[in-house]
Amino acid sequence: MTQMPAAALPPPKDHGRAGRDLRAAFGSAFVLIGAILASLLLEKAAFMAIVVAAVVVAIWELRKGLLAKSIDLPEQPLMIGGAVMVVVAYVWGANALVTATAVTALVIMLWLLRRGIDGYVQNATASVFTLVYVPFLGSFVALLLAEGGHTGGGLDNDGVAGIIAFVAVTIASDIGGYVAGVLFGKHPMAPVISPKKSWEGFAGSIVFTVAAGVGLVVWLLDGDWWVGLLLGLVAVVMATLGDLCESVIKRDLGIKDMSQVIPGHGGLMDRLDSLLATIAPIWLLLHYLVF
Repeated sequence: MTQMPAAALPPPKDHGRAGRDLRAAFGSAFVLIGAILASLLLEKAAFMAIVVAAVVVAIWELRKGLLAKSIDLPEQPLMIGGAVMVVVAYVWGANALVTATAVTALVIMLWLLRRGIDGYVQNATASVFTLVYVPFLGSFVALLLAEGGHTGGGLDNDGVAGIIAFVAVTIASDIGGYVAGVLFGKHPMAPVISPKKSWEGFAGSIVFTVAAGVGLVVWLLDGDWWVGLLLGLVAVVMATLGDLCESVIKRDLGIKDMSQVIPGHGGLMDRLDSLLATIAPIWLLLHYLVF
């Protein structure tokens, strides 16, 4: 069987300075944002199902990535415990979340005893790291959603409005950084960790996120403008740090994307990195200064 000459093979697609397939990226983003908005406006339980599914997929991606370093996470207790943590946080609040996290960590360490001695400390440490990074931080989404009660939906509900503000400011940070970075980026922020991230992009993130924070807090949440300013500043710093942390993890593991489950974006964790980093401080700000 003859092989096609190398010269006849189709060259890889060049996506230019964008670094990604923009058509696929926008299409995937449209579907994801549409599903989130529809669930929030119709029924909170539907959005909670999306959050639980996202936690499960993210744990699967991290386990897949960590296997590159021979670190084997106990998938079942992490997924089940993570789902329970999200639900418990939504129904009973922050104190119950802390308890559920502690119990899940203990169950995971006991579960790993079945594998024996070799690699126990490595796998247990990575498991607790994953537990905090994904389901624990992700559960703050449930805490924010619960601000307006446990039923219903719509923009008049504090929890729904808070989630929309949280997602919107984080997206604003990504869009501002992406646009400014592509158009003006010349000075790398952390060339060893993320070569494409620039100080110009960070400046764009600040402008977009602060503007979004002030607008959303004033017009959507009926809060003070200075709370929106603070929200935007906190969000842009935490979103940038979350993105850098995810880049460090992938570089350490020697992988480009966590997976390819989202066309044009890579893995789910490649989209959740900023969201997971921003949700806890945003919940604190909105809980004590707005709601």
